[in-house]
Amino acid sequence: MKKYSMETTVGVFVGIGLLCVAYMTVKLGQFSFFGEDTYVLYARFSSVSGLKIGSPVEIFGIQVGKVERLEIDPQKQMAMVELGINRGTKVYEDASASVKTAGLIGDKFIKIDPGGSGNLLKAGGTITETSAALDIEDLIGRYAFGEVKKDSPKSNAGKK
Repeated sequence: MKKYSMETTVGVFVGIGLLCVAYMTVKLGQFSFFGEDTYVLYARFSSVSGLKIGSPVEIFGIQVGKVERLEIDPQKQMAMVELGINRGTKVYEDASASVKTAGLIGDKFIKIDPGGSGNLLKAGGTITETSAALDIEDLIGRYAFGEVKKDSPKSNAGKK
């Protein structure tokens, strides 16, 4: 009889351990069985270099969603970004989006200025005002090889 009670106790602890591992996998992997409480918006950019699926989407410095998908729009020849925005977050038709860098060499994220035109952007809508991230590596390379010209006033020498 003691043999069965010991096996049962071990089985219960193993089952509890497996449930804990499954719970942590779902939570850390940001996976949901019932779907997220989000809606989809799109934005087209000339470049999304460094942006990844799962990158945050922020409004006023607060994370309100994440990047769901990155693909190329063949008609417009631009990068198309699918954004999963939390329900209850209001984004208007005159909103603008830009790719930003967290810190000097940090991860990329999407910053949205929600606008305020009065007309809400519906689920599946596209943010038309966008700007790509400033490529610091490219700027440093240009400056190092003399391709960036300094703006200086033209000399007025010899003119009277």
